[in-house]
Amino acid sequence: MADSSSDFYTVPELAKEFGITPRAIRFYETKGLLQPQRAGNTRIYTKRDRARLIVILRGKRLGFTLAEISEFLELYDVDTTQISQIQMLVTKVRERVSDLEEQRKALETVLVELRDIEQQCVDALSEKGAEIPTT
Repeated sequence: MADSSSDFYTVPELAKEFGITPRAIRFYETKGLLQPQRAGNTRIYTKRDRARLIVILRGKRLGFTLAEISEFLELYDVDTTQISQIQMLVTKVRERVSDLEEQRKALETVLVELRDIEQQCVDALSEKGAEIPTT
């Protein structure tokens, strides 16, 4: 892992530190989310690139698209006060929470249905004197 006081990082160092593949880092580069410097054929990432990678990975973990993450990173570069970035983040977070709440409701409905079907099957097997499978 790269020394935390280091000014530069390589692909393998960042990959190891964040538990991702070098290919993932290169993918984010091809999407324009990271812009490493070059030392010959070696990609050299700065502390800024590392910070951007943290934002990218967190955004992905929270379910944001690469386009949304890119928009967020662009605002960070343009607005030094970060007001636009924070406003956009509030909006996107609220949308994501709303989407997840809808998904949770749908999932709860499916679970109720599946449990009902399971109980009907167990009852039918019991009536027939058949063995009820265990999980």
